[in-house]
Amino acid sequence: MKKHIVVLTGAGISAESGIATFRDSNGLWENHRVEDVASPAGWKENPQRVLDFYNQRRENIIAAQPNEAHKALAELEKKYKVTIITQNIDDLHERGGSSHIIHLHGELLKMRSVKNIETTFHCLTDINIGDKAKDGGQLRPHIVWFGEQVPMIIPAAQAVSEADIIIVIGSSMQVYPAAGLVSYAEADVPIFYIDPKPTINFELKQNKSLIVMADKATIAVRQLVDKLMLDNKK
Repeated sequence: MKKHIVVLTGAGISAESGIATFRDSNGLWENHRVEDVASPAGWKENPQRVLDFYNQRRENIIAAQPNEAHKALAELEKKYKVTIITQNIDDLHERGGSSHIIHLHGELLKMRSVKNIETTFHCLTDINIGDKAKDGGQLRPHIVWFGEQVPMIIPAAQAVSEADIIIVIGSSMQVYPAAGLVSYAEADVPIFYIDPKPTINFELKQNKSLIVMADKATIAVRQLVDKLMLDNKK
């Protein structure tokens, strides 16, 4: 049976493809307060502002290309069972070749009715006020905003609990519940943490097999994937 690698990715891996993050810019995301564009309160106050913001982000994602880190992770599937748990709302892991991705915070290339969280629709164009689903509800991006439930956290935790190896890439390890996922791993499971500015949170400190690789994803992921492929010669 193939060993199971679980990869938790954050904004850092997509940043190298030119997708903006907000963690290093005083809480601003493309000059917007996160609360204004990524919360139920922001949506209630000004839904057009929120739609405009995500319409622009969608254009950016479609124009972006998967980088060498995305592509390297896909290579692991040749010798390992791989589950990618991403906090990112882009589709770069899919386009990079990975086949099993859990999107914790939703997917920007999907949309849903405000009345129904379960049913989603593909979305490659702008969403505007007045665009409605068949149930009559206004369409909104299929994104988990701050203050909303994270329905995919349950399958994500299950995957982590079954992991033989964990890799954390480009995450500040400050946004919960995602940052707490590593606590579901078995105590002796090795965790590789890749980030130029690694933040060792409480959960990571509990792992005695933690290996920190303080470099950007395109460099460190390539090095780690090469090592893991050599380690597993079956």
